[in-house]
Amino acid sequence: MNKSLVIREYILASVGVLITAIGLVVFLIPNNIAAGGASGLAMVLNGVIKLPVGVWMYIINGLLFLIAFLTVGFDFSIKTIYCTFLITFLVDLFDRFIKLPRYIAGDMMLAVFFGDVLTAIGMAITFTQNASTGGTDIVARILNRYYAAPMGTTLLIVDFIIGVLAGLTFGVRTGMYAILAIIINGMTIDFVMKGIETSTQVIVISEKNEQIADFVLNKLKRGATYLDGYGAYTKKYRKILLIVLRRRELGELISFIRKTDKSSFIIVNEARYTFGEGFQNIRNVF
Repeated sequence: MNKSLVIREYILASVGVLITAIGLVVFLIPNNIAAGGASGLAMVLNGVIKLPVGVWMYIINGLLFLIAFLTVGFDFSIKTIYCTFLITFLVDLFDRFIKLPRYIAGDMMLAVFFGDVLTAIGMAITFTQNASTGGTDIVARILNRYYAAPMGTTLLIVDFIIGVLAGLTFGVRTGMYAILAIIINGMTIDFVMKGIETSTQVIVISEKNEQIADFVLNKLKRGATYLDGYGAYTKKYRKILLIVLRRRELGELISFIRKTDKSSFIIVNEARYTFGEGFQNIRNVF
């Protein structure tokens, strides 16, 4: 893989982890909102045995990786291991040494909302760089390996169990907020990732497809493919352009086509996942 691309992925993954850690330390941890994951379990354990949350996260993630290596082998990317221990380090750093301001005003709904928004954005950025922050992901992978349990379902069940444990440890009200946070967090991650990852597939039928293809290749720096088509009405053979680009680039393409050929026929579809050069690396997904 291109060295500059690897460096870029590590930088973006680190930014995502930093944002997640800030959301945890400022909003979720001070209010005992155990929204799943290793951090949520660490909050529950902190309520039972008063070790700092960051220390508990070191213990939990270390044990989980050890169990995973013994059971499923070295089935984790270096980037995932890096991000897992980076978030643990940052949570411990901001919790004990470089103390960030904490939101403890008493409005739990605001803590859930802003804590979830920050952690979801951070985790989504990390996920799009083909990494994760470990924690309950490791448990899900082990259960998937031995019992063929679906990863998504397993993650949700484990996180809900942590939410229930939060209710038993900190009270029913806090536990309900923790479960609400888990639900909102999952929905927000999906929403953010969809915005980051979603591409647009454009099919163009035009008499001036060579000019349009040249614009896509040289101006937008994207690829284009000619497909053979045959008009059922016109009874003519013609070239059809297939283009995949980022959503933000669509307006520029449509504007050019409108100026170049007002009679062109355009179909625009959402491409949920796009793998290959210029998009996601297929080797590191799912």
